[in-house]
Amino acid sequence: MSHNIKVMIAGVGGASLGTEIYKSLRLAGGYEIFGCDISKTAYGLYESDFAKTWRVSRDDYVSSVTNACIESGAKILIPGGEQPMTLLGAATEQLSAAGIKLLSNSPAVVSLYSDKGKAFESLAKAGIPIPRTITVTTKHDLDQVGLPCIIKPSTGSGGSAAVFFAVNTDEAMIYAEFIRRTGSAAVAQEYVDDQEGEYTIGVLSLPDQYVVGSIALRRALEAKLSVAYRGRGGLVSSGYSQGHIDEYRDLCQQAERIADAIGSCGPINIQGRVRDGLLLPFEINPRFSASTYLRAMAGFNEVDIMLRYLDGGVVPHRPIIRPGWYLRSLTERFVSNENLK
Repeated sequence: MSHNIKVMIAGVGGASLGTEIYKSLRLAGGYEIFGCDISKTAYGLYESDFAKTWRVSRDDYVSSVTNACIESGAKILIPGGEQPMTLLGAATEQLSAAGIKLLSNSPAVVSLYSDKGKAFESLAKAGIPIPRTITVTTKHDLDQVGLPCIIKPSTGSGGSAAVFFAVNTDEAMIYAEFIRRTGSAAVAQEYVDDQEGEYTIGVLSLPDQYVVGSIALRRALEAKLSVAYRGRGGLVSSGYSQGHIDEYRDLCQQAERIADAIGSCGPINIQGRVRDGLLLPFEINPRFSASTYLRAMAGFNEVDIMLRYLDGGVVPHRPIIRPGWYLRSLTERFVSNENLK
């Protein structure tokens, strides 16, 4: 790999995927890292170890990000969140014309797995075990899922946003109506308890769909940071994964079969719970995970592996994982009035 590869991360808000990608690249070394974000208060805009950061336009996002890449000389662009991934993924031809490579899964996989209703239909057709899942239009749809259940938007619920635990039909339909009024379809999903553990598993595939490897973290759900909701016999985790990383070989093999079944040719993150030893995914995101830095600390630096392959064609060996507990917290930063972007 050549030294000081220039990389732009789009979306660098605090405790976000973008800042975790930045930390993973910093850990690997050999990169000149740039960042951009639409928000003037995005934490990463004021991170001194970025070579330079840009506040980009919300209204002309793709062009603004493209201009930041051109100004920095960055030829590789990494989405730092679900929205940047969707917007930039739809503009791969425009980016390519500017000489910019978007580091992401294929547009087909990104498009399909941005809609949970369609995604879980696809998984079921591929023979992948899943929790019972259905798009909710009437209360009778809930009969196919059972109660209690999870109600969530079909689109835009990364990081467990707007995910509800419903214990009865009336409650489920209230949540479903709320989601519909925000502009998304509502999905109901069978509630799987966490008795056998909740896991977040990353699977990295190369553009030819060769699986480099996978890594599993069993989530520690005692800490407040890791829990979005707890009560009435149910628990919904938050977007902040922490816990125990180990080989978990059987679960990783199940996750790799999912990656193969969906034709993944980049990073995917699978969140699921286990029942009778079977991994039941309740969320699949075709991107790097916000726990990617924890994985890098454990010896599986997904971002660095992918960039080394794209830059020099280096096909890596399966990473060796350092087992142990990987915990996280929040950090703070002061920005003076005159330095706000």
